Amino acid sequence: MVGPDRGEMPQTVAVLSDIHGVLPALDAVLAEPDVRAAERIVLTGDIVAGPQPVEVLDRLTGLGDRVVWVRGNADREMVELRAGKEPVIPDPIAPWAAAQLRDNQLELLAGLPATVTMPVAGLGTVIFCHATPRDDEEVVLVDSRLNRWAEVFTGLPDEVDTIVCGHTHMPYVRLAHRRLVVNPGSVGMPYGRSGAHWALLGPGVQLRRTAYDIEAACARVAAESGYPEAATWADYYLHSRADDVRALTVFGPRDGR
Repeated sequence: MVGPDRGEMPQTVAVLSDIHGVLPALDAVLAEPDVRAAERIVLTGDIVAGPQPVEVLDRLTGLGDRVVWVRGNADREMVELRAGKEPVIPDPIAPWAAAQLRDNQLELLAGLPATVTMPVAGLGTVIFCHATPRDDEEVVLVDSRLNRWAEVFTGLPDEVDTIVCGHTHMPYVRLAHRRLVVNPGSVGMPYGRSGAHWALLGPGVQLRRTAYDIEAACARVAAESGYPEAATWADYYLHSRADDVRALTVFGPRDGR
């Protein structure tokens, strides 16, 4: 794994977040012409906690140095689970997924950075993180208060113009304290709208949604995953049966409201 050369300024960056071990959704996004053409593919965490963790990591590592990796809370938890720790994880698929990973894949996750900073054409200095630049589980939402954003930005270098995050599985773009905030949504576990969500950066920001055959993907996950509840898991998450209203209600208290 090779990190970005800080001297380079990519003209286009595809951002994929919260893949959660769903290979058909990942494959659909990787087949997009703009993703194939992007100079960089940045993964903003929660890559493998799902029904096809080994296969997803193999697919991504096969892309080589174009991929820039950022650690999510679920990636950290995979490592902790294999180390015998017991983090509080609401989704029972996580311990199963952690047990599937090969040792070299676990080493990859253990070495991922919490943030990556690099320039992107048209967007200035961009910091890529999972939840917020200071915490991989902190919740901020499209309608978070400005004083909440001020807290989240505490300690951030003045030169950072754009923050790209994931974690909440809902896409948005907003301005807060003169900084642009981008959440691409989730590739594998979207809340509110089905499809595989991602973002294209440079020189502006485009929130993208890749439509794919959900029924075929659910059948593939059920057939290929060894997770006992794979069919139920895929039906719920790939169909996005958790809508954005419910997600915002659940996340609200964690945003301090």
